[in-house]
Amino acid sequence: MDDSTDEVAADAGNASAAASVPSGLSRRGLLGLALGGGAASLAVGLGAGLTGGVALGRARVAEDAEHAYSFFGAHQAGITTPVQEHLHFAAFDMMPRTDRDDLVTLLQDWSYAASRLTQGLEVSATGAVGGDAEVPPDDTGEALGLPAAGLTITIGFGPSLFENEDGDRYGIAAQRPASLERLPAFLGDDLVPQLSNGDLCIQACADDPQVAVHAIRNLSRIAFGRAKLRWSQLGFGKTSRTTADQATPRNLFGFKDGTANILADDERALAKSVWVAASDEPAWMAGGSYLVARKIAMLIETWDRVRLAEQDTIIGRDKGRGAPLSGGDEFTAPDFASARIDANSHVRLANPEQNDGVRILRRGFNYVDGNNDLGRLDAGLFFLSYQRDPAQFIALQRKLSTDRLNEYIRHVGSGLWAIPAGAEQGSYVGAPLFD
Repeated sequence: MDDSTDEVAADAGNASAAASVPSGLSRRGLLGLALGGGAASLAVGLGAGLTGGVALGRARVAEDAEHAYSFFGAHQAGITTPVQEHLHFAAFDMMPRTDRDDLVTLLQDWSYAASRLTQGLEVSATGAVGGDAEVPPDDTGEALGLPAAGLTITIGFGPSLFENEDGDRYGIAAQRPASLERLPAFLGDDLVPQLSNGDLCIQACADDPQVAVHAIRNLSRIAFGRAKLRWSQLGFGKTSRTTADQATPRNLFGFKDGTANILADDERALAKSVWVAASDEPAWMAGGSYLVARKIAMLIETWDRVRLAEQDTIIGRDKGRGAPLSGGDEFTAPDFASARIDANSHVRLANPEQNDGVRILRRGFNYVDGNNDLGRLDAGLFFLSYQRDPAQFIALQRKLSTDRLNEYIRHVGSGLWAIPAGAEQGSYVGAPLFD
């Protein structure tokens, strides 16, 4: 079992435990739980309820220890962590008239709750059933009895958090990274404002969809009065891999996706292309990354009527084996001198060899949101990528403007967030920004 598990569990009885925000959930966080649909017991962080939810949480963690990832560390989990099977992504906007203290205490409360949730615990010591029966519980309870399921929670800051139409509300405008701006318009964009951007974001990934949904549901409740949910997206069936022992998954077009992704053990590639360096500006972002999220609708029915040979040509790979059309197996480097790989195929345009070596770490998921007004599948790819500088994604996306695949996809949602480094035990995500 990870050492941090016991520390997090013990925090309910010891406000100075190293694995938590020093004061536990703030008064504002308690109020958020109450007004958001579940009143928090005032005993949170004061020693009550240790025999109920915490003991159950420890048992769950023991059963699934190898799939419990610590919230604390040099980098936030959920980037190079082995890609899980399910996603619940959420973007938030800060409420009007909130101030710097509101933002800081929200990040502290989220970090405290996340440090517990990722270990299979409830958001507080009293949790879903250990508090006063005459008030709503702290935790919504749908994850009771479930293991941690590899849950990771990753928190990011959008451009509008630093300065918006209300000005520099939180006194951090001068610390905004120069590259943290709304992404430019790309050819073929059909963006829906209600599915784009946000002051803050949370990426919750898990191997159990209920665990991921539980995390976002409870973190949203904690934010009540300080931040409101702007939009969210459920995802399933990962479309990339971050470890060599993970098989390359398939997207909803049936092709293997993420064959050439950066892997977690490729430290040289991560340092070059994913992690913000200490020499980069601003200094508070060292050890962090930048997250791009793109909701890409796939024209499923149109694609399904395309000849198999044409599908292969559009992608530049064999649909069954995943091998480049120039020959070899899935992991053979494509030979772009071969006439078999179309000049505007996806594999050619996206390959680092054709983009001055630019690489990104992909972490996307499939999604199906039912049917649209025409009775067709409302489905596609929820694209997530991490990069040291947003310019990497921008360069690649512009290169893809002539991609033959564009006839069958539409970009309908978009956002960019700065992902701070991981939190130290006893601190919270983004603390260096406010030092």
